[in-house]
Amino acid sequence: MSKEENNKTSVNLQRRRLLTGATGVVGAAGATFLAVPFVSSWQPSEKAKAAGAPVDADITKLQPGQMLTVAWRGKPVWVVRRTPDMLENLPKMDGDLSDPESNESIQPDYCKNESRAIKDEFLVVVGVCTHLGCAPLYRPAIGSPDMDEGWQGGFFCPCHGSKFDLAGRVYKSVPAPTNLEIPPYHFKADNVIRIGESEGETA
Repeated sequence: MSKEENNKTSVNLQRRRLLTGATGVVGAAGATFLAVPFVSSWQPSEKAKAAGAPVDADITKLQPGQMLTVAWRGKPVWVVRRTPDMLENLPKMDGDLSDPESNESIQPDYCKNESRAIKDEFLVVVGVCTHLGCAPLYRPAIGSPDMDEGWQGGFFCPCHGSKFDLAGRVYKSVPAPTNLEIPPYHFKADNVIRIGESEGETA
């Protein structure tokens, strides 16, 4: 092979190496840019980060017997303003309930009482059935026409028939295994309930 042919071959090899190297760099850079959205997608969004933050419920306009729904952590939380009659009926329900003292249920210690509340008048409860996660219906009236005879008011799950009283306590012989969950909460002011945070905590 002549000296001139050797030079051409050498130049071609150098060009090939240069092109191969450049292609590799571009490919690596492309892969990096491609990977960034995937990596970013693994990080929780700002919305997701905020999903666990406490929320405030203004109960100023909540009338006795009414229920207010607030979203917290992607779940409905109910605030029910119970009437004196509703509260008077709670002890009468014990014999029909699976866990009347809430020993097997989720609630803060300060709500492990008959009314399952800080203030008896206001029930704060997660509106998700403890069976398979359906949303029970609020049926506060005694003897509601769409309920069984002897109904004393409470919550009814239309998915599989679980029933709860007006403290969120589950009836016997229904699919739901435990009482409705009580989230951490406290009264931020007389008419404002902060859901998702106990008194003295900072989320």
